[in-house]
Amino acid sequence: MRRRWMMVGVVLAVVVAAPAVWVLALQGGGDVELAAAEIFIEINDTDGDAGIQIFMDGEGWNKMTVTDPNGTEHLVLEATSGIGAQGLTEFFFESAEPSFDVQPLSELLDRFPEGKYTYTGETVDGDVISGAAELTHDIPAAPVVSPADGAEVEGPVVIGWEEVTEPAGIEIVRYQVIVELEEPLQVFQIDMPPDARSVTVPAEWIEPGTDYVFEVLAKEASGNQIITEHEFSTAE
Repeated sequence: MRRRWMMVGVVLAVVVAAPAVWVLALQGGGDVELAAAEIFIEINDTDGDAGIQIFMDGEGWNKMTVTDPNGTEHLVLEATSGIGAQGLTEFFFESAEPSFDVQPLSELLDRFPEGKYTYTGETVDGDVISGAAELTHDIPAAPVVSPADGAEVEGPVVIGWEEVTEPAGIEIVRYQVIVELEEPLQVFQIDMPPDARSVTVPAEWIEPGTDYVFEVLAKEASGNQIITEHEFSTAE
């Protein structure tokens, strides 16, 4: 259901968890810092699956490698042709999210160890561009949400959730609510502060006698996040 990021018309050579396939050819005079670098785990508690997500943003670059604390290269990117000359700025992806029956969460955590992940690349001007992000295994419990799954709702549609406080030491920095009408596709999305416990969906956005899917996402201070997903229908 999640459609929070989109990239169109970008041609990239991508190698995941592979040896380095290029060497930086330094032509410029200085180093450049990425404006943002993130790596985090996302779990869909309702579907019972999990994956890894990586984001980076910075001055136009065309090569980038992401390396874990043990020196293992997990991602090698090289933009070619026109995109290589133009340069990338924002880049985001979600990994595949096999069910826990296929890949238990423990296997994902073993594959992506905790610690500092380094980002090292090259700008279109030949400078080194770099950054770092910390990955933890601090994963919050799933939000308990309302309406109940499959409920029929009358009157203003209020999406609610209980405060996420477990496991001990977890710090929720925000909640995100997404409500989706699948045909035709319409998405209502809002970020809420950590002390919020509900949000009212605008009445102008809701149609009677219609089925909706919604999710409440709890984001931990580390960046890791977990989703509870339900469906509801509106009364005629």
